[in-house]
Amino acid sequence: MVGRNDPCPCGSGKKYKKCCESKQNDSIEEVKTEELERILQSFYECYPERKDMEEYADLVRNWSKATGDYLDLEMLEAIVMDEFFFHYKQEIWLNYLEKQKKLMVRPSTQNVLSQWNEPQVFVGKVEKVDEHYMTVTHILTKESILLRRESDKPVPIGVHVYCFILPDGTNKENHYLAISSLVFFPVDHQEVFDKLEKEFEKQETLSASAFLKETGANLWKLLGENGYEGGEYTRFEVGVLQVAIDFLEKNNREYGKFIEIIEDYLVEQQPNARKEVAIAAGAIRFGQENGLFEPFDMTIKEIAETFEVSTSSLNKYYNELTEYYKAK
Repeated sequence: MVGRNDPCPCGSGKKYKKCCESKQNDSIEEVKTEELERILQSFYECYPERKDMEEYADLVRNWSKATGDYLDLEMLEAIVMDEFFFHYKQEIWLNYLEKQKKLMVRPSTQNVLSQWNEPQVFVGKVEKVDEHYMTVTHILTKESILLRRESDKPVPIGVHVYCFILPDGTNKENHYLAISSLVFFPVDHQEVFDKLEKEFEKQETLSASAFLKETGANLWKLLGENGYEGGEYTRFEVGVLQVAIDFLEKNNREYGKFIEIIEDYLVEQQPNARKEVAIAAGAIRFGQENGLFEPFDMTIKEIAETFEVSTSSLNKYYNELTEYYKAK
């Protein structure tokens, strides 16, 4: 066994503690993280079992009646599945954990699993975003947590999230991960969450968790009534993207990478524009000059006229996009 003050086996000439010890610790953490992710993934591959399907199907039907036609069936089933496991039939999850504990020999993993007995539903507002975590504040309890990001996709400040959470395994206070579905709601729907908060404050008997269990289906109904269709973009952002896509499709242009950049720009920069077409026009010039699709034989003025915006408006968002792209 290499001592912390011994020469590092890698041959760097440094002491082990100043060289590869930290890398080994990082590797151990990565192995533990991957192990925990496999445990979560395996749960959804194994459950619900056939004997549980009738109860799960009944819950889907009940939610379907309550939410109306606002959610497509695939999304409804995913949301209800977490409700079924973690609100209505939590014994399925707890029994699964016990089985996993018997299979696990790594003490650090065992320790995390012992903290996973109480999944909690969490509805919160994003206050801050770092490289690996988001600071999210619960809309009812006002508790702030650090919620692990699931991808590198930009997350705008002010959006709301819905998920069931568990401690993330780092043993750091208030650090959590989403068990499965981490749903983001555009800022268009702030009034829905304000209404939910007021309803919670009116009653005095239910805890925040019990209240969200009882009113879960109603939350999604309110979101549907407010225009939510399952997307992560505001109506304005969708409008910008649709204008740009329609123009490119009409002119037989491929636009995959281009649209990804525009999506990220809209989410991260939250451009303040009165007209969707102004940003779309600037985006087309940006895409053309950066080789993101086959170029058009059009001047800047002709692009502006096509979208019925001024060249100054077009150039404003072209410049913003260019600066954003350079900084990435």
